[in-house]
Amino acid sequence: MEPTNRFESVRQEADWEQIAADDDFFARRLAIATEYLPDDTQGIVSENDSPDIFFRYSLNPYRGCLHGCSYCYARPSHEYLGMNAGLDFESRIVVKQQAPQLFKEWLARPKWQPEPIMLSGVTDCYQPVERDLKLTRGCLEVAHAARQPMRIITKNALVTRDLDLLSEMAKWNGISVAISVTTLDAELARKLEPRTSTPEARLRAIAQLTAAGIPTSAMTAPIIPGLNDHEIPALLQVVAEAGAINAGYVMLRLPLAVEPIFLDWLEHAVPQQKDRVLSRLRSVRGGRLSSGQFGERLRGTGEIASQINQTFQLFAKKYGLTRSWPELNVAEFRPPTTKSGQKWLF
Repeated sequence: MEPTNRFESVRQEADWEQIAADDDFFARRLAIATEYLPDDTQGIVSENDSPDIFFRYSLNPYRGCLHGCSYCYARPSHEYLGMNAGLDFESRIVVKQQAPQLFKEWLARPKWQPEPIMLSGVTDCYQPVERDLKLTRGCLEVAHAARQPMRIITKNALVTRDLDLLSEMAKWNGISVAISVTTLDAELARKLEPRTSTPEARLRAIAQLTAAGIPTSAMTAPIIPGLNDHEIPALLQVVAEAGAINAGYVMLRLPLAVEPIFLDWLEHAVPQQKDRVLSRLRSVRGGRLSSGQFGERLRGTGEIASQINQTFQLFAKKYGLTRSWPELNVAEFRPPTTKSGQKWLF
């Protein structure tokens, strides 16, 4: 789907009437090539002041995400770049090629008072292009050298490629990882999150990270009422068995252009469940399909939202997933040198 960009005054409407029977044309159109666009921005770390988000700083080497999750709340961010939140978001990936060096320069600033930084927080830092570009690994190497503590959240088992580095960071308590596991149904996962790791691979990643001494959590997110909320007990059981130390969840959010994209996905991917999902989603959003209200946007409101929360808390306690996120070590931070090879004087 290609929703219109809310910032654009000129819109294009495709008219397929004259080529409706041209199968070759549509086959070519559906085979969308992925573009990787250079980002020459000099900013690399973002500061967050949302009362709903537990981290203050985040680092994102990529904008847009090849994973193609229909529910991704980050999709509207692509509209700031003059692109759309639909196919552009998942096929036109903006790459911050200088991310490791920019991060090093950022950490070298004398005013930086070390605290954990989240990788990524917006788009997935281990999406497929990371296999070749290794920008996430480069940022972790900078963090390790500076003893800068990091947190990672991803739904891609590619994170295990960096077990060597992550295990070294764990030795000085400088890393924690959260793996997103949305469903155990491989068929549903392939529809919902078409180009990311299978549920089985994510569970293996939790087990491998845990075995390497890396504190690992699970995010059963998003919870989509009427679609995957019934899986909560089974999800929590298997992530606990894999070694997760705790678990969390977020209720489905549909901000801005995400709403029409997700509705289109429901219509085409799971049409038999569409009415049930929409009905239950409205019940946890005060009659609407989404809410941006702080304090309720991540959990929802009403009886069904309360039931989901109670179920989650009950089984999280049963499977020992109620431990706190580990406090990371900020005491050993040592500022890196600048690009010139010298430290800041002021």
